[in-house]
Amino acid sequence: TMGINLLDCRAPSVGQTCKNIEDRIGEKAGKFVESCNFVSRKLGIPVVNKRISITPISFVGAGFKRDDFVELALSLDRAASSVGVDILGGFSAQVEKGLTQTDREYILSLPEALRVSETVCASINLASSQKGINMDALAMLGPTIKEIAERTAHQGGFGAAKFVVFCNQPGDNPFMAGAIHGVEEADTVLNVGVSGPGVIARSLEKLINSRKGEENSLKLDEIAEEIKQTTFRVTRCGELVGRQVSDMLGVDFGVVDLSLAPTPKVGDSVGEILHILGVDAIGAPGSTAILAMLNDAVKKGGIFASKTVGGLSGAFIPVMEDAVLAEAVGNDDLCLEKLEAMTCVCSVGIDMVAIPGSVDGDTLSAIIADEMALGMVNNKTTAVRIIPVPGKEVGDSVSFGGLFGASPIMAVRN
Repeated sequence: TMGINLLDCRAPSVGQTCKNIEDRIGEKAGKFVESCNFVSRKLGIPVVNKRISITPISFVGAGFKRDDFVELALSLDRAASSVGVDILGGFSAQVEKGLTQTDREYILSLPEALRVSETVCASINLASSQKGINMDALAMLGPTIKEIAERTAHQGGFGAAKFVVFCNQPGDNPFMAGAIHGVEEADTVLNVGVSGPGVIARSLEKLINSRKGEENSLKLDEIAEEIKQTTFRVTRCGELVGRQVSDMLGVDFGVVDLSLAPTPKVGDSVGEILHILGVDAIGAPGSTAILAMLNDAVKKGGIFASKTVGGLSGAFIPVMEDAVLAEAVGNDDLCLEKLEAMTCVCSVGIDMVAIPGSVDGDTLSAIIADEMALGMVNNKTTAVRIIPVPGKEVGDSVSFGGLFGASPIMAVRN
């Protein structure tokens, strides 16, 4: 993910600002995809997604109105398409302490901006351990997510899958939809997101099979050590790719974010790892403890592998993007309350969860508030990416295809 500073692209008019943004992204990322593909072929290591993150757009669009922000989203969409990247993140705002008028206009723009754009992802930092939770902004966000989903009802509410609410949002996270280029970063930085749940699952299976029939069973310490060693190797590969691409482009190398980010593909699941480690049903007693061990081992392996580990670095549990987790929802093994408990020990939060379209905006705000409180009190990053699917209820399912996956609708109780 290439992070690009757009602060000095601001101009008196939205039209000139859009032109400046497109010129800047074209200048910095024009050879980005080509360079990634070259290094990928050279090393034999696939670079699955090429992405861009930008300075939070509320800073770039200070003083603009909601329609202007929609124009900015369209401009970013054109820029992403012109350089050939898959997704662009950073249509974002930082409101953990207070709301400016620009922030309000930005929030009001989100339903239309995410409807008309294809590659643009949005996020908002609503809370932090230092500042607390901005409850005024929180009250706006539940109804806003509801409207985003309704504006994209023809796509199953897909717009809401491109918007995430954070507590303690990092400025160097390369993973979407929450990637931004923090204001503390250099002008242009290359951050690498490395994911390997399938690699770790196969490694654990090999270890377990090698010990079958032996009198002494595997100890948890041995399992954790295998996860750390596998994580180490995966992280080193990611950094090798990232540094070579950054050298080709002449930009700063930022961080390696080693996160177990699953995909809907069979064999690339965090839920599968939990099964391998003995959790028969995801959401059963013991699920949170095993996830905590996995997250701890991943973090330690990544830190040992690189001096530039950053971003989120841990285990993700995005329900729609993980076939095994989605199956657990369909089997009624995994409920929203248990998922929230599991987010206390993983790297993100309530992620890619499809819920009934009848859930009201105030309830959405309350779900977000609970997750923000977990992050604020525990000094960790938490997030909510939740999709109230229009016209769907418990017992139905929704599919977005590709990396966004599919899932049964999860109940919101009480």
